Amino acid sequence: MSSPVRPRVTAVIPAHNEVGALPATIASLRAQTVPPDRILVVSDRSTDHTVEIAKAFGVDVMETLDNTARKAGALNQALDVLERRGLVLIMDADTQIVPRFIERALQEFEDPEVGGVGAVFRADPPTGYLELCQFLEWTRYAEQIERTGKTFVMSGTAALIRWQALIDVESRFGSIYDEQTITEDMRLTMTLKTCGWKVRSPVECQSTTETMPNIPTLWRQRRRWYLGALQNITEMGWNHVTRRYINQQVMLALSVILMSTLIGLTTVSYAVNGFLGVEPFWLLIGAVFALERVITVWDQPWRRRLFAAMVIPELIYALILQSAYIGAVWQKLNSSSGDWAHLGTPHSTTKEA
Repeated sequence: MSSPVRPRVTAVIPAHNEVGALPATIASLRAQTVPPDRILVVSDRSTDHTVEIAKAFGVDVMETLDNTARKAGALNQALDVLERRGLVLIMDADTQIVPRFIERALQEFEDPEVGGVGAVFRADPPTGYLELCQFLEWTRYAEQIERTGKTFVMSGTAALIRWQALIDVESRFGSIYDEQTITEDMRLTMTLKTCGWKVRSPVECQSTTETMPNIPTLWRQRRRWYLGALQNITEMGWNHVTRRYINQQVMLALSVILMSTLIGLTTVSYAVNGFLGVEPFWLLIGAVFALERVITVWDQPWRRRLFAAMVIPELIYALILQSAYIGAVWQKLNSSSGDWAHLGTPHSTTKEA
């Protein structure tokens, strides 16, 4: 009895000025236990040697034409010229995937209702405070996906998608990637689900991508993520798919309010009494919170678990993210469409800050 025919896999890599990162990205695709049938680099207004480097590595290259819609526009132009069959792997140009990524993702497509399989992204080993906070944040996110089996966003770092699912999205919404949103991966996840497709993120399908090296770039990145989420739920409205995303925004807003209230009351108490009182109830709450922080990164070395147990460093990190959320809300209220920036390169179609 012959084995079933494997669907054709085409890898598409949108890139803007990615000379430094692109070789490792292509190498990770060629190291796959089930390699893609075709690799296409989509250069979007690159001013460095991205095109030449891609050609030197023997992959197909196309350049976008009059694209003003950032990564979403570059991807739509690429998808328009591809043969619409099998699967397409959308992958950032600064990302590497584990060797079994495609092999493991193909197992999920044995379920005919699965439209896409996204990466569980990880960071390189951290070298400083900010990198460690992001590393632990993403570790907890991976743990949550593994525990719940639910995919909130099919990561734009790497995602293998069924062509039929993309065709369904295009038929219903007019395009595959919405060119008005600033978080195209989240919008595609929502539109796939709206069309009745399932999306999954097996923990074995890992990708490694950049962390933000300083507070300004981290703040702009997260403001963009938050603004994109607000754009998506506003434009798609309330339905059975968006309900979970709307609930997340409510919880984010509530966390900002509670944190602001706590800081305010603590400041007032110190100003009035001249010292900070210690209440057993709040000490207990703090101990439970610290325990949760440690348990969710238990597979990490003891130094990282100790860092998590300290609570305060990650609390400061949380305040940075919450301030970015406030910035996103302000942008949304002022009808800002948001902006993009690469690490040192403006208007990137790949990793944005």
